[in-house]
Amino acid sequence: MAYELYYWTGIQGRGEYIRLALEAAGAPYRDVAREEGDQVIAAVSNEVSTPSFAPPFLRDGDVVVGQVAAILLYLGDKLDLAPKDAALRLWTHQIQLTIADFVLEGHDVHHPIGAGEYYEDQKPESKRRALEFREQRVPKFLDWFERILARNPKGPAHLVGSRLSYVDLSLFQVMDGLIYAFPTLMGELAPRYPHIKAVCATVADHPKIRAYLASDRRLPSNENDLFRHYPELDAKP
Repeated sequence: MAYELYYWTGIQGRGEYIRLALEAAGAPYRDVAREEGDQVIAAVSNEVSTPSFAPPFLRDGDVVVGQVAAILLYLGDKLDLAPKDAALRLWTHQIQLTIADFVLEGHDVHHPIGAGEYYEDQKPESKRRALEFREQRVPKFLDWFERILARNPKGPAHLVGSRLSYVDLSLFQVMDGLIYAFPTLMGELAPRYPHIKAVCATVADHPKIRAYLASDRRLPSNENDLFRHYPELDAKP
């Protein structure tokens, strides 16, 4: 039976972290809203006993699970994208939760006042938030990822263990969003993070991920997504 992924149409968004895992594993899945329209998300949410606060959520038979980190924790063993060791599985989950924090901060650069308000109505606050994000928050997060790669007992090729896990895929997705939204900043910072760069290259070269990225299933980044390119928010040349 195919997994059912429920997420908004038109953007990569948080659903992309789940798609990358499913694609890397070659798992059969339906991107249900893309087939039936966004209204199916509310319809399913209203009928299940464990509704997600917001998409994405995943249905696997009788199991319905929401929140990106929880979905990936659930899928990790099933898709062979998580360590078998319990302590390392927990460490992988911790990394994914930190990635979720990073993604939220990236989103809040362009929506620092309220997610329901237009960007154009909070530009001054966004510029102030972007300055801190560029100068303090991005380096702080990337320093941490680079550090844990360097400290991995199995070597710096992966965040956990010696093989691909879902957090490698998620780190690739975060970096892709940052490069789209802040190309000047990331051009300046890239030389400081060789291990992160190497992990992202490995993910991009994974045969199934390479095929996915070249397909029409991989939507292009745009200004309705989590990471948005507004030149005035990027570091100045």
